[in-house]
Amino acid sequence: MRGWVKGVFIVVVLPILVGGIVLLVAGRKVMYELLQRRIAGRFPEVQWIAPEELALWRDDPGRTQPVVLDARTQDEFDTSHLRGAIRIDPYRPSTRPLAGFARDTPIVVSSSAGYRGARVAAWLRRAGYGSIQNLTGGLFRWVNEGRPVFREDRPTQEVHPYDRYWGWLLKGRHRAQAPDIPKQSAAP
Repeated sequence: MRGWVKGVFIVVVLPILVGGIVLLVAGRKVMYELLQRRIAGRFPEVQWIAPEELALWRDDPGRTQPVVLDARTQDEFDTSHLRGAIRIDPYRPSTRPLAGFARDTPIVVSSSAGYRGARVAAWLRRAGYGSIQNLTGGLFRWVNEGRPVFREDRPTQEVHPYDRYWGWLLKGRHRAQAPDIPKQSAAP
């Protein structure tokens, strides 16, 4: 019996413990990388833009500025969003928020951590929009790296955490006290 217990420990328990220690030590950076790979695998047609690239783009007055779409719920958007963002329903997307923009207008989609943004970006590509990118790591990574978010056109430090589990991806000072978002998709 001891050999069986030892085998289970080596094959099952030990890898879980090592994985847990790695996550504690490496933390959010590893989680963002794993999440990014999973989302990119689910939506291979989606182009991505890193937060630092988007920040440089938005600070460059010589470049055509992208339309920024926020693929989160109204409650999340009301808590905070990127400056000038337009909300698009991540569960029932519509081209209505893009009325008046040419189909080749550059578009950047953001969500909490990237999943809903990738869903909307893929949907927009199928709808005929050609210059679409999804924000890598979403609003969570954006704010964790010290970039600004806004509530009613005023700077804020808080972002809606989506729920108590996904909110762990946010640094504590950025995690708004807000009720969980009812699950309508696989991830934020």
